[in-house]
Amino acid sequence: MKAVVQRVTSASVTVAGDVIGSIERGFLILLGVTHDDTADEVTLLVNKIANLRVFEDEAGAMNRSALDLLAEDAVSVGMLVVSQFTLYADARKGRRPSFINAARPETAEPLVEEFAAALRKTGLPVAQGRFGAEMKVALINDGPVTIVLDTAELRR
Repeated sequence: MKAVVQRVTSASVTVAGDVIGSIERGFLILLGVTHDDTADEVTLLVNKIANLRVFEDEAGAMNRSALDLLAEDAVSVGMLVVSQFTLYADARKGRRPSFINAARPETAEPLVEEFAAALRKTGLPVAQGRFGAEMKVALINDGPVTIVLDTAELRR
């Protein structure tokens, strides 16, 4: 499982002209699933993202996580999860990427849903894109802070 985690001041996803998910401060998470991903990858990635210390503390250092912000009643933080099979693109040969490493929809969609549900269980508010839909994603990247996470690398 791969995730591109972008710290944002706002983000939204639109399908067919309708905004179906939006957040203010928080993370836009582009999530890719490969063939052998399981609930174990979901758990690993949710724990890593929820505890990722990339929000500034009082001294301006990136020292607080989304869960830390959630614990502060006056601070809102949200997560916007968007499925992104193209994270498993292989562009080593030719000019057209291969997506053979991306899981088929019948495998990927339940894991994307499980990921969003597990993220919600942490107490963080979660908005989502629509799996398989043509989506327009808008964001204001904060920092910019963009972190790429791959569960295959996290397990090493």
